[in-house]
Amino acid sequence: MRLSSLFASPLTCLFISAYVFPPSANAQDRTTEQGEAQISDPNVECTPYQYPPVINAENNFPSSWTVATIISGDSEAQAKYQDIESLIPDIPPKGTQPDSLVGDWGDFTYDPSDPDCWWTFAKCTTPKIPGIPDDIADLPEASPDTFGYGFDDGPNCSHNAFYDYLLSQDQKATMFYIGSNVMDWPLEAQRGLADGHEICVHTWSHRYMTSLTNYEAFAELWYTMQMIKLVVGVTPTCWRPPFGDVDDRIRAIADALGLTTIMWQYDSNDWRVGSGNVSEADIDANYMDLITAAENGTFSTSGTIMLTHELNNFTMSEAAKFYDQLASAFSYLVPVGVALNVTTPYVEDGYTLPSFAEYISGTHTGSVTGSADGSSYGSGTGGSASSGNSTIASKSGTTKVSLSHVGSFASVILIAGIWLVL
Repeated sequence: MRLSSLFASPLTCLFISAYVFPPSANAQDRTTEQGEAQISDPNVECTPYQYPPVINAENNFPSSWTVATIISGDSEAQAKYQDIESLIPDIPPKGTQPDSLVGDWGDFTYDPSDPDCWWTFAKCTTPKIPGIPDDIADLPEASPDTFGYGFDDGPNCSHNAFYDYLLSQDQKATMFYIGSNVMDWPLEAQRGLADGHEICVHTWSHRYMTSLTNYEAFAELWYTMQMIKLVVGVTPTCWRPPFGDVDDRIRAIADALGLTTIMWQYDSNDWRVGSGNVSEADIDANYMDLITAAENGTFSTSGTIMLTHELNNFTMSEAAKFYDQLASAFSYLVPVGVALNVTTPYVEDGYTLPSFAEYISGTHTGSVTGSADGSSYGSGTGGSASSGNSTIASKSGTTKVSLSHVGSFASVILIAGIWLVL
């Protein structure tokens, strides 16, 4: 998607507050995840705020929305890069920056035999270089008719109504978070874990990864992992390349950092609405193609994954609009990690996802021992704080959505697009 679509503004991140949500009569709590999750006015949600752990550590990270590179004096990042450097294949970056950063490959020529397993060129998901794990693009290990449910580009500043909707359905998903968004909207990022979703990496600045140097590609992943650790309290073990742009060089860097590459089979193209000739009806048709395929038995032997986004009002409204039909067409809607039986999704001990069998039996949240709100990580050096055992979902401050709030979100769906600016 275009990078301009990712920058929060009073228009791109609103859930049509003028039509749906009345102004709040009381001052809002912008200091805790629980307080932030209760805000129902998107104007307030998308008003920037300061979160001390991020402010205190901001010099240890790249500026938001800039191509990441290793920060001068960051001995930990330098040591990690030197540790994995010998594992990186000798494959040059593709194209010429700055055009290649946004997928403009210019006069770049590439061997049609696809020696690098470049997804952008040939949709290749099985690396050509031995030892690099295959991408996850479908779900052969899950039960038939399983849908790996997830969303890219979060955390969106105005996602409370959408996350409330998911809570009302007791539905968990895999959230692929952009490091810059986590830096800009840390309490929103904390809600992802608090609500029981699986958190994965979606790079620091959402550029085409194969256009980057080794240092830059490493830094895009490394600092996103570190920012999620600082804010949310966990270090992810999964990632998705923006635009699907990955080759064996980038896969090797990700694998060396302990990240599994998650791709997709179906593309909703929801982020394209408003660009070119792509209409809302086109996205509806893409959803229906997947639903029809499921109803026709296409996934009777293996589950599947579709690319969808937490990007803006339209993409989140579209997800809610088709939720019931997806739930009817598929036997199971589960986070990707659950479908793969990844019960320990983070580097840190004490955080679990339910197994696939547990999830489909009704246990939709894992457990957490320690702090999942990032409050112990203001120094950016990591650590663990013990606060006892609890379910992840209980940290959001609510496990159900009021009927009035669900009704408000339904109203958003009916008038989706009024404030949509891509």
